[in-house]
Order: sequence, then structure tokens, then C-alpha cells
Amino acid sequence: MRVFPVLLVLFLLVPLLEIYLLIKVGSHIGAFNTVVLVVATAIGGAALLRLQGLATLTRVRHEMEAGRIPALPMLEGVVLLFAGALLLTPGFFTDALGFLLLVPPLRRALVREFIRAGMGRGGPPPGAPPGAGGEDRGPRTLEGEFWRDED
Repeated sequence: MRVFPVLLVLFLLVPLLEIYLLIKVGSHIGAFNTVVLVVATAIGGAALLRLQGLATLTRVRHEMEAGRIPALPMLEGVVLLFAGALLLTPGFFTDALGFLLLVPPLRRALVREFIRAGMGRGGPPPGAPPGAGGEDRGPRTLEGEFWRDED
């Protein structure tokens, strides 16, 4: 899947959707109330984000103290950063997505799905040692030439 066309569509559609929603909500509750609501969701979202971020940071610390790699909590931290960006973007659609990412079970499920999708891709990352690709494909023959330098 190509990323650029998807991002282009998102960069065009999301602002248009936000403008549409702001106009619709503004026509029902008034412009001033709409602005207050947008600011209130940003402030409330930032407060929730702070609590969730501190909880995630605590889990990272506990995992490290237990001698485990805190992969899941660290990826949750990345999702929380994305949620924060969405919550600070003015608009109702991005706020809704940001608040959804603040729900811990949903966030964990999203991270697990992301990990599962990433694990199913090709072989090992570049620079990984042989056999780090997950599956053992059996013996392999390496072809090449060698020579001895006699002193």
C-alpha cells in the first residue's frame, strides 16, 4: 500500500470534515459556544492525556525494574503522543479520534494489532543477525569463493 496517496487524501478530507462539523455545530449552538466547546475539549483532553501519560510512564518504569523490555507501554506512549496531537488540533472529528485513543483497552488493542501486522511482514530488519527473521527456513547454501594468502 502506498502511503503518499493515503496521506494526501487525509490531508484534504480531514480539514474539510472539520470545517463542515464546525459550521454545523456553530449553526446549532452559536459561534461563541462552538469556540468554547473546542477550547474545552482541548483542555480536557490535555488533562486526560497527562494522566494517561504518567500512568504509561509508570508502567514503563515497572517493566524495566522487573527486567523486562517495556515494548507495549512504550508503543502506547507513541499512541498517546498521536492522541495529544489530535486533541490539540481544533475540531470535533480529531478530538473524537484523540479521545478514542485515550481509552486504555482500545489503545492496547490498537498497539497489539500494530505489532501483529508488523510481525507478519517480510524478514528481519536490516542489520539483524542471521536467524532473527522469526521462522527457521532450514539449511541454506551460501555460494562464494575463497582463497588463502600464503605468507
